[in-house]
Amino acid sequence: MKASPALICIPDISGFTEFMRSVDIEVSSVVIPALLNEIIYSNEIDLKVSEIEGDAVLFYRKGELPAFNELVDQCKLFYTQFYEKMDGLLAKFKEKHKEIEFPEVLGLKIILHYGDEIGMVQIGNHIKLMGEDVITAHRLLKNNVPISEYLLISDALLERYKKNKIEANFNWCQLVSEELDIEHLGTIKYHYINLQPLNGD
Repeated sequence: MKASPALICIPDISGFTEFMRSVDIEVSSVVIPALLNEIIYSNEIDLKVSEIEGDAVLFYRKGELPAFNELVDQCKLFYTQFYEKMDGLLAKFKEKHKEIEFPEVLGLKIILHYGDEIGMVQIGNHIKLMGEDVITAHRLLKNNVPISEYLLISDALLERYKKNKIEANFNWCQLVSEELDIEHLGTIKYHYINLQPLNGD
């Protein structure tokens, strides 16, 4: 198994369970894949897909990190393209199935993390990510953030960028500091921002 420093990015669809309970399989089998595909096609910074995990995409990027503005712009693009696609799907669904309610519960949250030693194993055509930092990134999905749509960046990643670069790219929102105590992993510090203003909310 090869281990490399890598960026981990997980765009995760919020409201997934409620949506799946509210619609039949014919609807969910169209909507969820279309949204996940839109996330994948919106990738402009050479992120690689490791896995598609039901309601999320696990991206990674080895080597040099992207510039901070490129990373933030990519996350903004994931979010805006997600909503553009969902709005289109909603309009088509309402036109064809006026008698069926389409629950507007889906949203997007994005986790960014960095690990110095992330194991990478070739399985078929995919690279399986392994190691403590992969566990940390997934565990950060279960956090203390009080809103449903956000960009969460671990301090392990933020520390790799200059403070003035971070501040310049978050002048449109409030960057909130938080931490999470994780069994066997200790205290993980992170910052998050609310993505909803990008959707006009």
